[in-house]
Amino acid sequence: MSLKKQALSGVFWSSLQLFGTQGIGLVVSIILARLLLPAEFGLIAMLGVFMGLAVTLINSGMTSSLIRTEHVDEEDYSTVFFFNLVVSCILYGLIIFLAPFIASFYNQPVLTSVVRVYSIIFVINAFSAIQITRLNKSMNFKTQLKVSIPSLLIGCIVGVTMAYMGYGVWSLVWSAIIQSLASTMQLWYYSNWKPLWVFNREKFKFHFHYGMKLMFSGILDILFTNAYTIIIGKFYLPAQVGFYNRAENLQMFPVGAINSIIGKVTFPLFATIQNDEERLKMVYKKIMQMVLFLVTPTLILMAVVAEPLFRLLFTEKWMPAVPYFQILCFNGILYPIHSYNLQILIVKGRSDLFLKLEIVKKILTVVIILISFQFGIYGLLYGSVIGSVLCFFINTHYSGKFLNYTAWQQTKDILPIIFVSIGVGGLILVSDLVLESYYFVDFFRLISGSALGVLLYILAAYIFKLSSLFELITIAKRQ
Repeated sequence: MSLKKQALSGVFWSSLQLFGTQGIGLVVSIILARLLLPAEFGLIAMLGVFMGLAVTLINSGMTSSLIRTEHVDEEDYSTVFFFNLVVSCILYGLIIFLAPFIASFYNQPVLTSVVRVYSIIFVINAFSAIQITRLNKSMNFKTQLKVSIPSLLIGCIVGVTMAYMGYGVWSLVWSAIIQSLASTMQLWYYSNWKPLWVFNREKFKFHFHYGMKLMFSGILDILFTNAYTIIIGKFYLPAQVGFYNRAENLQMFPVGAINSIIGKVTFPLFATIQNDEERLKMVYKKIMQMVLFLVTPTLILMAVVAEPLFRLLFTEKWMPAVPYFQILCFNGILYPIHSYNLQILIVKGRSDLFLKLEIVKKILTVVIILISFQFGIYGLLYGSVIGSVLCFFINTHYSGKFLNYTAWQQTKDILPIIFVSIGVGGLILVSDLVLESYYFVDFFRLISGSALGVLLYILAAYIFKLSSLFELITIAKRQ
């Protein structure tokens, strides 16, 4: 199979997997949001930083090294597998010991038992990390689809049943554990790979040397990605954490879905053509524009219709999350660009520069948080938007050197998409205000706003000749 066909096949199966899991996950999260309280979601959100840190420490960037390295054998996979497994067990024991201190930090005693049970996921996921890595390396997303959908359904059934029976936060805990367990068992069943009883020190040193810098970068990223949740959890009520978490998750639904679909393919694709500078630049540019072409209008439209959207999906008790969501939508526009720029550094083998950039950006984030925290939660949120814009220029400056594609050139290529999306969003806002003044129901406001938004955006994209529209049309015709 040619590289192009392999990439398109990867996008197709990855799309089915992501839209399937994201769609089911969204429906279930809506049901759980109606059954549970914002504070109960807030408790789980407080643990996000610890879960993220554990995953980063377990992988140590070594799974990325396996994907990037052109020639790997059974000893490579087995060595990384046993390392992941041992580290996961050590981390689980450490979390059991630290659980009371975590609960004390947030002043939430119930977190002691919650974190001790929830963290068993570390060990469960370590058993399947290599299977997933092998599937990603070969762009075999069809098998991942066969695994992820049943696992998600099983976990969701457990979560909704327990929530309905009144188990509160424990319904979220056991839903995640059962889903992880079901996924791991299926991956072992479908995978034709089993570890050898071998640990090669030289291969470990090779992958760890490359992955170590990514690991430290990942630790910094996890800490600062969850910085707002940590601060809100420390200084505000769990319900506020729940509102922020709900807003962030819904905002990340379209961003995460589109970025993950293409992102799963881009890293192995970039790795394959890493030595062809001109081709790498062309592929990167097209992917960047296409993703923004889809993400930007979606987020702006969702921000415009956020009020009827939240009331219809989550009921009135979640309405305080609306302004959080609207601000975060603008924060999410540049998220895919951050990801793809950093992927360029990784495939070029510059994990050292990757780490340096992460340190610089985290120092910048600390400064922004220290300033914006004085203005409350909204100050923090607006500060995160400013930080995202500044990080865009930092990322594109360095990756642009490898691609001969400067930050200014990248900015010029994405500004038309952003301006067109904002213009269409303004028209939809006026339309929604008119419907609201006539007391139209939320469902009708959502349907009419979405339909009008899609039509206006396609029309505007055609009038202003946005290249991504014609690229998507060409791809659709080929299919």
